[in-house]
Amino acid sequence: MSVVSLLGVKILNNSAKFNDKYEFEITFECLEQLQKDLEWKLVYVGSATSSDHDQELDSLLVGPIPVGVNKFIFEADPPNLSKIPASEILGVTVILLSCSYDGREFVRVGYYVNNEYDSEELNAEPPAKPIIDRVRRNILAEKPRVTRFAIKWDSEDSAPAEFPPEQPEADIQDDDAEKYGAEEVELEQALVKEYNELEVPEEDEEMEGVEGDNAVKPEGEEDDVSEAGSEDLEADTSGSEDEEEGEEEGEEGEGDGDVEMGEGEDGEAKTGRGGKVMQGQHEVMVH
Repeated sequence: MSVVSLLGVKILNNSAKFNDKYEFEITFECLEQLQKDLEWKLVYVGSATSSDHDQELDSLLVGPIPVGVNKFIFEADPPNLSKIPASEILGVTVILLSCSYDGREFVRVGYYVNNEYDSEELNAEPPAKPIIDRVRRNILAEKPRVTRFAIKWDSEDSAPAEFPPEQPEADIQDDDAEKYGAEEVELEQALVKEYNELEVPEEDEEMEGVEGDNAVKPEGEEDDVSEAGSEDLEADTSGSEDEEEGEEEGEEGEGDGDVEMGEGEDGEAKTGRGGKVMQGQHEVMVH
C-alpha cells in the first residue's frame, strides 16, 4: 500500500501563452510520518520521435510531510525553445508530472498539451518560423493519465515483493507426473474418437446450386435443406459473431490505464514557489 496518495491536481493557468509559467495546485494524503522529503518534477516532451528533446522544467522538494491531507502550489518555467525542433513547437505534445520518494518514483501524471496560434488565420497558414508570442498552450486537464508504482518506503515491510512466495509444502508432496500423463492420453483418445465420428466423407465433385459451405451430401441423396433451416444457420452465425464482438469489446475495456483523480479534501494550506505549505498546525517546507 502506498504511504502517499495523490488526490488531485488543479492547473491554475489553463489556457496560457506558450512562454507563461506552469502553475499546479497539488493535493495529496500522507498516511505515515516520513523520514525524507518528496521530490516533484515536471518534464516537457519536446519530440514524439526522440527522448533527447525531453526537458525537465523544474523540480522541488516538499517536506517534512505531516500525516493527513496536504496541498501546495508547484510552479515551473516554460520549455527552452532551442531544445525543441522547430517543426514540433506547434501541435500536440505531452507534459509529465511525477513524484518520487528517496529516488524512487511512485506516481506519474501525464497530460496532453496542444500548442496553436491565437488566430484562425495563422493556424490556417502558419509562418515558416513560429511566432512564439502568438502561440497559446491548452492542457487537456479533464483526462490525465495516472500511473502508480509500488515502491519501498521507510520500512522493509513496505517493499514490494520481487519474487513469488516460497511454498515448501509443494516439495513434500508426491510427484503426480504419471497420473497427469495418463489423464492426457485418455483425453487425447477421446478427442480422436469424437473427431472420427464427426468426420464427413470427402467429395471430389463440385457441388453446384448449393447455398452455404456446409451443405455437402453423399451422391444420390436429395437436397432436403429447408428455408427454415437456412434461417437458423444464419441466426446462429450472427449470434456467434455478436458474441465475438462482445468479447473483443470486453478485452479492449480491460487494461485501460486512465485514472481520474478526485478533488482532495480541504484540509488545505497554500504556498507560492519557495514558500511554506500549512496544514492545521503543521508546516511543510518547499525547497
